[in-house]
Amino acid sequence: MSRPVVVDTNVLVSGLLSREPDSPLSAILDGMINGSLPFLLSPWLLAEYRAVLLRPRVQHYHGLSVREVDAILTEIAANGIWREPIESEPAPDPGDDHLWRLLSAVPSSILVTGDRLLLQSPPGNVSVISPRSYLELQR
Repeated sequence: MSRPVVVDTNVLVSGLLSREPDSPLSAILDGMINGSLPFLLSPWLLAEYRAVLLRPRVQHYHGLSVREVDAILTEIAANGIWREPIESEPAPDPGDDHLWRLLSAVPSSILVTGDRLLLQSPPGNVSVISPRSYLELQR
């Protein structure tokens, strides 16, 4: 089995907004929805996904109703590997501390993100890679 990933909110949103069905972002989102991608999830991260997807500006771009967003998130929730975040070192950006805590719950996990700050400052016990790099590892 592949190492589980934590999918950064921006990767999920970008996957939903992508107009390129073969892009790494779309492939990651598709894997989350169809259950082919092992990914970690917590109530906090799921709530963050929903809050960002329902921001008026983001909702304008994806054009989905609240009901449609909730249907996608229900599929994602059904396929996620639920873990309780644990104490960890702080993330480079305090707004990302929850990601670091969730990653610490499964030391072999991988954060998939496009955030340069996170890519440049990974915690000691996990990998932090871009969506494209993650898909290249899976081939």
